[in-house]
Amino acid sequence: MTPDATARFAGHNYLSLESFRKNGQGVATPVWFSEECGILYVYSEAASGKIKRIRNNPRVRIAPCDMRGGLRGDYIEATARILEGDEARLADDLLNAKYFLLKRLLAFFAKFRPRPRAWLAIEARAPEVSSGR
Repeated sequence: MTPDATARFAGHNYLSLESFRKNGQGVATPVWFSEECGILYVYSEAASGKIKRIRNNPRVRIAPCDMRGGLRGDYIEATARILEGDEARLADDLLNAKYFLLKRLLAFFAKFRPRPRAWLAIEARAPEVSSGR
């Protein structure tokens, strides 16, 4: 992600992650995120709709938003990939650092209803260059 793309998320706690159904219809969800080296990291339940949609199509759109999904900026095109191993642990550590108390509290309660988690790395895509024809 370019510094300009990353800068639009500075100071925000949520981003709107729009993933796409097989028919092309977008579904937006507000999610917590963290950033390192121009990559945005997100987590969700592994069985969630957004993870299933991203498995089928890594194209997403992202924009800063509030906790209810109210946009705080324009969407940009991005690509998401599901993380495993050390990358997933890094993403979890970054999210724990940013949302320290809240995330740890949610993790505590999640132990009573354990569900597999999935972590995503999201990178902005370079804008398409028009040939002007």
